[in-house]
Amino acid sequence: MRSVGLDARIRPVGVTEAGDMAIPSDPGVAGWYRFGPAPGSDRGSSVLVGHVDGDTGALGEFASLYDVRPGDRVEVRRAGAEPAGYRVTARSTVAKDALPSSAFRRSGPPVLTLITCAPPFLPEEGGYQANLIVTAEPVTG
Repeated sequence: MRSVGLDARIRPVGVTEAGDMAIPSDPGVAGWYRFGPAPGSDRGSSVLVGHVDGDTGALGEFASLYDVRPGDRVEVRRAGAEPAGYRVTARSTVAKDALPSSAFRRSGPPVLTLITCAPPFLPEEGGYQANLIVTAEPVTG
């Protein structure tokens, strides 16, 4: 997302022992949920997740999602394929325990779903208490 300076490396991730989507520990790396559609797929929700910051307090690549607005363009570069282009259509904030299952759907119209942590940050309760979800639809050209 050149408009907000987001240019993260992406690596495939699965699930944790608790059944949650794994998130790369490096705040400079985003994770693609490998059990769902890949970016550029013709159906379902391709999920990318990343940290807003790290243990040191340094900002992560996905901190830039706070600046993304509907209409912004997203490009996902893919090995061995043309980049997949998207346009942001929505953003929402939900409680960590209320992440909609539709974010991980494998059927229906194709979308790119970007997820990162959102305030409030409560260390005594495990950190961030919400997620920022940015949804983008495919574009051509």
